Amino acid sequence: MAQYRVTVDTGGTFSDFVYVDDETRTVTIAKVPSTPDDPSRAILNGVELLLQKGVDPKDVRYFCHGTTVGTNALLEGKGVRTGLLVTEGFRGIYEVGEQSRPHGPAIFDILYDKPAMLVPQSRTGEVRERVAFDGEILLPLDEEALRKTLQDMKGKDIQSIAVCLLFSFLAPQHEERVREIIAEELPGCSVSLSSEIVPQIREYYRLSTTAINAYLQPILARYIANLDGRLREAGVETPQKYIMQSNGGMSTFEATAKKAVATVLSGPAGGITASMHACRTTGYQNLITFDMGGTSCDVALIKDGEPSVSNRGKVEGRDVALPMIDINTVSAGGGTLAHVDRYGELIVGPQSAGAVPGPACYMRGGTQPTITDCNVLLGYLSPDNFLGGKMKLDVSLAREAVESAVARPLSMSGEDAAEGIVRIINVKMQEAIKAISTMRGHDLRDFMLLAFGGAGPLHACRIAENLGMAGVIVPLYPGVYSAMGLVMSDVKHDYIRSRMTALARTDEAGINAVFAELEKQARKDLADEHFPDDRVVIEHALDMRYAGQGYEMTIPCPSPLKAGDLLTLRKAFDEEHRKTFGHTAPDEPVEIISYRLRGVGRVPPVELPSYESTGAKLADALRETRPCRFDGKTVETPVYQRERLDVGVSVTGPAIIDQLDCTTVLPPGQTATVDTYKNLIIKIGVA
Repeated sequence: MAQYRVTVDTGGTFSDFVYVDDETRTVTIAKVPSTPDDPSRAILNGVELLLQKGVDPKDVRYFCHGTTVGTNALLEGKGVRTGLLVTEGFRGIYEVGEQSRPHGPAIFDILYDKPAMLVPQSRTGEVRERVAFDGEILLPLDEEALRKTLQDMKGKDIQSIAVCLLFSFLAPQHEERVREIIAEELPGCSVSLSSEIVPQIREYYRLSTTAINAYLQPILARYIANLDGRLREAGVETPQKYIMQSNGGMSTFEATAKKAVATVLSGPAGGITASMHACRTTGYQNLITFDMGGTSCDVALIKDGEPSVSNRGKVEGRDVALPMIDINTVSAGGGTLAHVDRYGELIVGPQSAGAVPGPACYMRGGTQPTITDCNVLLGYLSPDNFLGGKMKLDVSLAREAVESAVARPLSMSGEDAAEGIVRIINVKMQEAIKAISTMRGHDLRDFMLLAFGGAGPLHACRIAENLGMAGVIVPLYPGVYSAMGLVMSDVKHDYIRSRMTALARTDEAGINAVFAELEKQARKDLADEHFPDDRVVIEHALDMRYAGQGYEMTIPCPSPLKAGDLLTLRKAFDEEHRKTFGHTAPDEPVEIISYRLRGVGRVPPVELPSYESTGAKLADALRETRPCRFDGKTVETPVYQRERLDVGVSVTGPAIIDQLDCTTVLPPGQTATVDTYKNLIIKIGVA
């Protein structure tokens, strides 16, 4: 009996689906227009496409979703009305924050303002209690005073409360009791405890992360409950329903509903997982991932087959202290708008046409020029073959949008204006790539650009050429690549416990004891999610620093530690410090700050098939020729249908390669070759 895996990545313009038949290993894909008012409607539309082919809903045994619901609510400031409870005397922690500006252009911006607090002082209450730095309770929780504070909050229409008490990661009982009292005084109010969301040192980062969770949690919980209900109504009742997390792993619907903050990079994380698979199939271990969709562009660096992962990051200037793949996002997508300002300057972005009304050429009411309209006008997109011919594009509407808003005000032709707009957006995306590569000491000549997303392969070849990169890889299903990554993901849960100790004053047994407690919880959680022991992997690491430093480095740790392993661990820390910062201090004392453990539930892998050459010629894939514009010149350009390109065939630019979910633009002087997994391997400057 066939069993299907269904994954979906919801985006600004389209929702991308991948369907895998586990019995035949057949992969099919679909793109469905997004429904921003309720993303679950688009998801059900995509699921029904599979069911309409005669698939029994009970045969859908696995469902995974990369969501932007929490991300969009955070970026657009549309979370719930949130309150905050802190230890008495410490209500300024959130407002003071890091006491510094972020790095980059903001340092030079005299008008810079920090992002507004998600919870203002007017909705912040103080809790009379105190825990010492070592976990000793100095002042018991004053429950009567807490009830009075909550009574004051009753009239402020608060739907969710973040609780962040001093040193609660060492002694969580006060926070746990606060939750019980909130349930009595404000029934139905959502509660997020810092001791559960991120139990680690540094009050501000713990508070910021907990506040974001409280701000998003009711929205994501409602969305997941609604989606689960819709899936059940459609007959999809599998318990294996997952949401992608920022750390590149999945979590169950139930667990995600409680930890919304872990999904702020849910969408782009799937593409990074698929990119690691590309490292194995292509043999290229150093990649820059380039995911350009309808509203944004996400880039990340993979070195030696592994992505860069951070234990702390920012989303729109807000600090999140959770493990997440290091992804740099800029407002650059197919729907990015262009206009001429009152000073006669051409401005591209950051505003986007989104799914509604979308680009002018979509014929949905859009009148402002977008990047997609420019690509249509330049001849790169096929008006009659978009989405495999399922959607028509109107070239005249694209031309009118570009000419009325940009070309005529700047006294230039529509094609010149379109080419200029594309060059500007390419530069913005090139700067995003530099920020994660050359600005961190990496040589881009050693990296291939892995292009995916609905618009990535349209721009990738020119960007790679401008940056002097080794070449470009376009995977077989680039337009749904993030959804493809969801098929390849495992379930991952991260646990942390902060316990500051000098390395010289601890021993292997003490470290093993802390990890044993965390591992017990991890194995229980994964067992509750139906993972047997033989499909569970436990990873250990320690946050370490030289005594007195204000930052730590995460060092993988063998477990259990044996006699003498601490010396090896110390040497590993010194070496990692040297690699990262260029120097080391082997005579200085080292401290352990936090213990990190990741529990991984292995999902049976999906192996994409390789292909043999059928002997088809390049001419067999030719669909048409049409005029396209490259570097100010319009040339007749061959358009090939990618599904007909045989293994081993090479295409020399200028050329356009069309497929159902994406279009690849091959400029003059570049050559693309189809490998055995039907990836396009593109070399720069090879004719």
